[in-house]
Amino acid sequence: MSKVASTPVEKLFGSKTRAKLLQLFYENPTKSFYVREMTRVIDEQINSVRRELLNLESIGIIKNENFDNKTYYSANNKHPFYRPMIDIFSKKVDSARDKDVKENTWEDYCRPVKNYLKGLVVTNRLPGQEGVDLLIIGNDKTKKLTRWAEVIEKKMGKPINYVILSADDFIYRKNVRDRFILDVFEMEIAEIYDPEKIIK
Repeated sequence: MSKVASTPVEKLFGSKTRAKLLQLFYENPTKSFYVREMTRVIDEQINSVRRELLNLESIGIIKNENFDNKTYYSANNKHPFYRPMIDIFSKKVDSARDKDVKENTWEDYCRPVKNYLKGLVVTNRLPGQEGVDLLIIGNDKTKKLTRWAEVIEKKMGKPINYVILSADDFIYRKNVRDRFILDVFEMEIAEIYDPEKIIK
């Protein structure tokens, strides 16, 4: 059986899971992640993730802290390799994913859930900034929008904050100038998908 070729970064760091974890940490150097969040985003098995976290922590390139009964991991900004690692991983190393992100529009991404999705607001949330990345408006009784958001999270290669509101709830909140809705629109907006004209 022929062997699947590794990417250059996987060859450099010896493990697909390790390379994905390093990319997650050093593309988001100010953020912390807990284990199940990481497994979901990088799409790897929890045992593999735990093993690589121990390896990375043992050489001091990542650190952990406990908060609210969870252990959070992040890039160690005191490590001498901190800046070089950011230089390596701050640029996307997965050219296939880059191509996918560039060539697909949000309208393309929304197509699989168009029967459930009434609108979408995409923000340019900065690292450490409060708020949401996606405000999803639609019917989520079957959890199709929740599963779709998880797929988008994997495509983006990083954890995203998202909120799902029904169309009626969104319209009511917009009309009463709800603080959450106002806060969303005070952020830098990257994209609005509004096929039914309920957002603007």
